[in-house]
Amino acid sequence: MSRAEMDQLGWDSCDIILVTGDAYIDHPSFGMALVGRLLEAQGFRVGIISQPDWNSAVDFRKLGKPNLFFGVTAGNMDSMVNRYTSDRKIRSDDAYTPDAEPNKRPDRAATVYAQRCREAFSGVPVVLGSIEASLRRIAHYDYWSDKVRRSVLADSKADLLIFGNAERAVVELAHRLAKGEKIADIRDLRGTAFMVPPGWLPSAEWEVMDSTEVDTPGPLVRHTDPYAMDSAAPAPSTAPGEHAVRIVSRAERLAARRERRAHTVVRLPSYEQVKDDPVLYAHASRTFHLESNPGNARALVQAHGERDVWLNPPPIPLSTEELDGVYELPYARRPHPAYGDAKIPAWEMIRFSVNIMRGCFGGCTFCSITEHEGRIIQSRSEESVIREIEEMRDKTPGFTGIVSDLGGPTANMYHLKCKDPKIESSCRRLSCVYPDICENLGTDHSKLISLYRKARTLKGVKKVLIGSGLRYDLAVRSPEYIKELVQHHVGGYLKIAPEHVEEGPLSKMMKPGIGSYDRFKQLFDRFSREAGKEQYLIPYFIAAHPGTSDEDMMNLALWLKKNNFRLDQVQTFLPTPMALATTMYHTERNPLKKLHRQGGEVVGAVRNGRQRKLHKAFLRYHDPANWPLLREALKEMGRADLIGNGKKQLIPAWQPAGTGPAEPVRGQPARTPPKAMPQRPARPGSRPGGAPKRGPVARKPR
Repeated sequence: MSRAEMDQLGWDSCDIILVTGDAYIDHPSFGMALVGRLLEAQGFRVGIISQPDWNSAVDFRKLGKPNLFFGVTAGNMDSMVNRYTSDRKIRSDDAYTPDAEPNKRPDRAATVYAQRCREAFSGVPVVLGSIEASLRRIAHYDYWSDKVRRSVLADSKADLLIFGNAERAVVELAHRLAKGEKIADIRDLRGTAFMVPPGWLPSAEWEVMDSTEVDTPGPLVRHTDPYAMDSAAPAPSTAPGEHAVRIVSRAERLAARRERRAHTVVRLPSYEQVKDDPVLYAHASRTFHLESNPGNARALVQAHGERDVWLNPPPIPLSTEELDGVYELPYARRPHPAYGDAKIPAWEMIRFSVNIMRGCFGGCTFCSITEHEGRIIQSRSEESVIREIEEMRDKTPGFTGIVSDLGGPTANMYHLKCKDPKIESSCRRLSCVYPDICENLGTDHSKLISLYRKARTLKGVKKVLIGSGLRYDLAVRSPEYIKELVQHHVGGYLKIAPEHVEEGPLSKMMKPGIGSYDRFKQLFDRFSREAGKEQYLIPYFIAAHPGTSDEDMMNLALWLKKNNFRLDQVQTFLPTPMALATTMYHTERNPLKKLHRQGGEVVGAVRNGRQRKLHKAFLRYHDPANWPLLREALKEMGRADLIGNGKKQLIPAWQPAGTGPAEPVRGQPARTPPKAMPQRPARPGSRPGGAPKRGPVARKPR
């Protein structure tokens, strides 16, 4: 991180310099550490510039000129999500900065950093990576400016963008540049994107397919009937001794089809088209997601003015052995000493946790995991995870015997995969578990149960908690797993995310119905009783998601009250770039279905501030500050019957002093509460109001 450290190592220069918007924490949950250690293991000298001053190029010169390239990332989180709330207000802290100090990174940090690198040393290749780059690799709707923006490649002027899990691409790129190849000639790496002249193709054998042939967004164009008789067409001729028809075997047909697909690029509507046409934007989004399986995805290309953005197919997932190797590199497992005693909240959250897998086949439309890590699960071996727990026990200061989490994007997709590799490589489903769990998906949790049992019996380990998001619709397929989890790995509370209870919004989220939650809760309560433990589920819900009506939120509030949930912190939908739910928000079309100019499903988007505030207020129906807004809304909805003091009514008719205007309902006088209203006791062990506040999310940006 400094010239002094380079001198200690005897380096006169760095081969690769990584620039990040996060504090440098040498732990595999943080992208810069993972990529840096991986390149180091390949023999490269790696420097890291952490949270540079972006107002000039001075900080970008402090390690000198890199021999091969600058690698640029905004950090573990998208910089706009990191800096702004769902209401577009600047956050007061930054979990990835020492002492949570805010404003240590710019808006759209990847673009700004790339421009400063170019200014610092012109001619040095600049490579973008991590989640901010992944989510902006094509034209995308930007919530914070409320417009469609160009690919980050066009704005940053970077030479190459590596999307998704970057290990394969970044290692090969480094070696090829070290051998003298020009970065402008490296065009065959999977998981990379770059800008090319219009009409560019890798070779003559490639062909271009218009995306409207993959998924038609407009009127159907009738193709010529191949059986129609055309008197002008010449009759087919057969040379002597030649058969008119040759029988082609199925194997030949499949091989030819695979070969053709591997040399086909799908042209998406241009940036200029999608920025002004919601139907074409939704169509481009749908096509993009349909071409996301590494086993069958084709290359994509999208025009941006006088140049094209070319996307190669997604990277091939790492094998278990390869993933083990990445996570067992010699990490210090702590922040860089330069930060002294400063507290870094994101590090505090994950310092005693272990990442056991990557990816998520859930396909939730509001989540960014699919666009970044993909749907295919990559799992570490049990032995590798155990070794990391032992290393954490022995090396991480402050370890008290509590492992805070064994998980990843989800808690219980470890080693789950399609039963047939051929089916997996050809599948184009957006989710393996929606609307129902696919019959080809393996749901055996036995490997995860075995891992839990071995982890908790390690010497020096007192408790192994599970803190990642649990996919409860999968868990109910394995009651033995739920029993193991509930009786040994829940610390009083288990956080899960139904997100809603109404079918309308759930269908736009691609989340299971509330019946799956009910079945899971029955098993959770049963196994808790059998263990003699008093434990609770903490459900998370989203307000203002596309496709959610005021009535949907009212029904959710009634469900919460019926089940005695009083939520403290709630999540309002935040449209992240390229997510399917963001497409719904921007276009008010449903990209989960085929799109049409005329007709098609219209998706309501919750845009105006009052309605977003109302949906959030329904989730916090118990807060007196929300009662005036809820009373007004319930009257407008014709549901004033829900205003009153009965058990089946949502909010009272009276208003506590100092919390808002008292207001009579349908001619009833406003009721003045007694001076000392008795408070309903909180559920045992809970914070007032219900769920604990969500902490920073290091591995699961949403």
